Amino acid sequence: MKKALLLSVVASSMILAGGDIAPVEPAVEAPAEVSSWEFSGTGVVYYQTTDTFGETSLFDQESSAADAGIQLRATNSDVVAGIGAGFEVSGLSTLNLENWLVSDVMQGTGWAGDIDDVTDGGWISQAYLTYGFGNTSIKAGRQELPKGLSPFAFSEDWNVFKNTFDAVLVVNTDLPDTTLVGAWVAGGNFNSMFAGMNNMTDFNSLNGKDGVWMLTAQNKSIANLTLTGSFYYAADMLGDDASVLWGDAQYDAGNFGVGIQGGTMMSDAFADDMAAFGAKVSADFSGINAMAAYSTVNDGGMGMVNFGGMTSALYTDLLADQFFGFMLRYDADKFVVKAGMDALGGNISAAYGYTDSAIAGKVNEFDLGYGVNVATGFDLNLAYAYVDIDDAPDAINVVRVIGTYNF
Repeated sequence: MKKALLLSVVASSMILAGGDIAPVEPAVEAPAEVSSWEFSGTGVVYYQTTDTFGETSLFDQESSAADAGIQLRATNSDVVAGIGAGFEVSGLSTLNLENWLVSDVMQGTGWAGDIDDVTDGGWISQAYLTYGFGNTSIKAGRQELPKGLSPFAFSEDWNVFKNTFDAVLVVNTDLPDTTLVGAWVAGGNFNSMFAGMNNMTDFNSLNGKDGVWMLTAQNKSIANLTLTGSFYYAADMLGDDASVLWGDAQYDAGNFGVGIQGGTMMSDAFADDMAAFGAKVSADFSGINAMAAYSTVNDGGMGMVNFGGMTSALYTDLLADQFFGFMLRYDADKFVVKAGMDALGGNISAAYGYTDSAIAGKVNEFDLGYGVNVATGFDLNLAYAYVDIDDAPDAINVVRVIGTYNF
């Protein structure tokens, strides 16, 4: 077990970072004759409070965390001779809130377990070059990896900012209704709010000089059906080769859909291979979007993970997975129902999840969310979660308030 835990920690710094394949910037297109730089940015204020299993009270300073962040981006699809470029810098500030409102941060630029160790700071979150020819595009450098393309190493969007990766990505669409994606992932940072992992400036190598190789194929030959398969390979990871095989099939007819997913993580460094399976059914009726899902993960490896953060590609992930993902996705069965609708000028959503885990026991979770566009470019999102874990001394309540301004 110690060997498996050590492998998972290294892998979390390695592969780092299901579903449709998200478009890879830039889209495959003929080089433009005239191109210029495009600039954009995002500002975020993020506040979260939790009663830590009844040990504190909601909205107390000791039970709350906050960050203010800003991202600035510049992209150009044709800097010279068809070569494009993209840059993104990110910054975080406590805004001195730790002295009167909070005692923690959601993300940090230097974190050793004490709020006094956190300072305002920034990092280069993206810096890449692009080139396209025929039906092939190449993107090399620090970049986001979407879940639909890389289900075991993707950029998570639940925290202040996404984690990113140092990688080379090649996308080809020569085959009819088929997209092929190859990648070599060298390193990345890790998305978490826990001490010891909460440093967005810390970009680690993935598997030494070997890195991790990935191949994804997606086919849409049959109307409304998307088939996606991904394969990862890491040579000589802690002395043993490791590989991941994952598949996802989704049928979406507009007002009705079904999906199945499953795969395995294999390595001689684990006592047993990890195996996972998921299924879902969704429907739209009377303005309500509803979904029911099930997943099961055996007791092999480290369970179902994202090596760039806390969540996973399973259909059943809820807010609690951002905190307790390992406990909820190792030797566990999970059932989830969700529903959402437009109301009160925005969108209201609710979800209930039941997990039977060998580590946490029985877990009941209820999530409630509300999102609204307040003004042009400005979105406000509110979230509440109630999580009752059998083996915990009390239930936990979580409240989030997130303001995002895109410019």
